[in-house]
Amino acid sequence: MFWTQSTLGAAHPSGNLSLHGIKSLQYKSTRILSQLPCKSSYQRRPFSNKNMTVELDSNTGVAVIQMKKPPVNSLSLEFLTEFAINMEKLEMDRECRGVVLTSSIPKIFSAGLDINEMYGKTPEHSGEFWRAVQEMWLKLYGSNMVTIAAINGSSPAGGCLMALACDYRIMADNPKYAIGLNETKLGIVAPFWFKDSIINVIGRRATEHSLQLGLMYSASDALKVGLVDQLVPQDKIMTHALSVMSEWLAIPDHARQITKSMMRKPTLDRLLTNRESDIQNFVNFISKDSIQKSLQLYLEMLKQRKS
Repeated sequence: MFWTQSTLGAAHPSGNLSLHGIKSLQYKSTRILSQLPCKSSYQRRPFSNKNMTVELDSNTGVAVIQMKKPPVNSLSLEFLTEFAINMEKLEMDRECRGVVLTSSIPKIFSAGLDINEMYGKTPEHSGEFWRAVQEMWLKLYGSNMVTIAAINGSSPAGGCLMALACDYRIMADNPKYAIGLNETKLGIVAPFWFKDSIINVIGRRATEHSLQLGLMYSASDALKVGLVDQLVPQDKIMTHALSVMSEWLAIPDHARQITKSMMRKPTLDRLLTNRESDIQNFVNFISKDSIQKSLQLYLEMLKQRKS
């Protein structure tokens, strides 16, 4: 299982995925005729929530989600629920064709799952939390939209998972930033769908090495192993992400979406088929006295660092 810094880090509640819906493909494909700008005014539709801001440019069809949960964008139950709702809104918006996911907090993309959601909680709460983690991943990995992670800071564990769920990853070229699924260093095992996510990006052998050792890759090493697709200067990351997005949106929506579904559906279906057992496995694991003790020690260590 998985997380880091007071933290780690999704299908509709009915289990239906964005990628598989033919109706969704039909209405999104009708926008191909309007891929070229057809409005004379520059229209933005921003809306802000507690943990993130979302801004949709109606001219380009691109939304930017900026995570803004101090101090490290930890993925709490509240954050995950808000994220899933925002993704659902954008998925259903006929004007939105792509999403750039980034952070407004300096030096951090997301530190992953909020450990406070897992320490000292009831089995019911733990189950609800894990379902929300699944939902976040299913929403991102199964989106019809083009999804680009603009990784402008470190991204361990659950933060890395968010980036892996996107179609394309651009990372700031900063030697102080790192990314990876480092769960084993906390004595935790990454769930099968975390493992599937990284295998699909960097391959089986590199994944085996990465997960067993809980590796955190520097930006340059992440590029070498294929965990990220490009490195760019910190101050150019959003400009470059939007430029890359325009290349992806030049492809007709219906062809790209069907191809994406063909590639990702087996991985999505595996979690959907085993969703309830995955939740129960998490609850059983996180409730163990040894795991609760480890979490307690880790939280105490974090408090000492802050003081």
